[in-house]
Amino acid sequence: MNEALLRSLTPSVLGILVRRGADFAAAEDAVQDALVEAVRVWRDDRSPSSRLRPGRGDPIRDPIRDPKGWLVTMAWRRFLDATRAEAARRRREDLVDEEPAPGPAPTVDDTLQLYFLCAHPSLTPSSAVALTLRAVGGLTTRQIARAYLVPEATMAQRISRAKRTVSGVRFDQPGDVATVLRVLYLVFNEGYSGEVDLAAEAIRLTRQLAVSFDHPEVAGLLALMLLHHARRATRTAPDGSLVPLAEQDRGRWDTGMIGEGVGILQAALARDRLGEFQAQAAIAALHADASAAEETDWVQIVEWYDELADLTDSPVVRLNRAVAVGEADGPRAGLTELAALSDSLPRHTAVAAYLHERAGDLATAARLYAEAAHQAPTLAEHDHLTRQAARLNAGRPR
Repeated sequence: MNEALLRSLTPSVLGILVRRGADFAAAEDAVQDALVEAVRVWRDDRSPSSRLRPGRGDPIRDPIRDPKGWLVTMAWRRFLDATRAEAARRRREDLVDEEPAPGPAPTVDDTLQLYFLCAHPSLTPSSAVALTLRAVGGLTTRQIARAYLVPEATMAQRISRAKRTVSGVRFDQPGDVATVLRVLYLVFNEGYSGEVDLAAEAIRLTRQLAVSFDHPEVAGLLALMLLHHARRATRTAPDGSLVPLAEQDRGRWDTGMIGEGVGILQAALARDRLGEFQAQAAIAALHADASAAEETDWVQIVEWYDELADLTDSPVVRLNRAVAVGEADGPRAGLTELAALSDSLPRHTAVAAYLHERAGDLATAARLYAEAAHQAPTLAEHDHLTRQAARLNAGRPR
């Protein structure tokens, strides 16, 4: 059974358990147990006779025709088992006799509603985001920790605390739309990185949200996603290696998606309620507007980074701004901006390498590229930076 299918079914299965009366934390545990069991039972797709009915020991010979129904049944039984083991409340004991008859699972799409329920008022925004990414987005604790720039152990503790906070709480009070936007943005970024293909799903859900919420930041996020997604086909070479923005084949960018994103952004900006997603989308639109890398309006991009830095006070934003300053005012100006930032920031060393190369200090650039390769969070980035170091050490220009 393919991991992508299991990931896509997770929100619906979780939503069904919550609607049946399970509290969110217990339901999420039960669904995770069911997913583990699914991987174990469905591991050998070539031998359907080895598959088991959920919760039963008798083998069946026909392939499983309803994976979602299988997961729902397994998760519900795991929830009931946990309820019995904990000598749960009488109300939950009554649920033991209410297991629905086997059959096809409902086709209701609960995903966006679950995003809102995870943004529960009892949770801090950061905890709500982490819980949603784990329970609904299907990301691993390691992936979430990387998105937050914290150690994996720290993120594991944060998720555990969030689950304890909502244990026994009925998720019937939707949370804040700003938290939902943050979650969708992080899910999109994780999907866009290529490690987990969630970008299209994040766009789908953001489109749904835009229909329900007439807010410029919802529109800004949708525009940002579309503008980035339009370039996705050009971000890697056929061998899987990374292709920097300046070297991408702009003729392969999806102009229809770019046009849609720009139109949505212009309508949002016209409302004069600027937010961080609109500012990020404006930067992406300026990149998309340039028919060649050398035609990029870096001066205006720096201005938008100034706006974004005021809105977020994010060190990552300031790191990206240093690159833009280096393009607009020269690499030495970019290095001056970079010097004011902590060298512990992710990709700080890679940015330093790039700016030193632009400034003509090739020996320093080669050394920094090699250091950055050792710090790279993904194999693709490691290989790209290693190639940059090798190129300079061989005396080859960019």
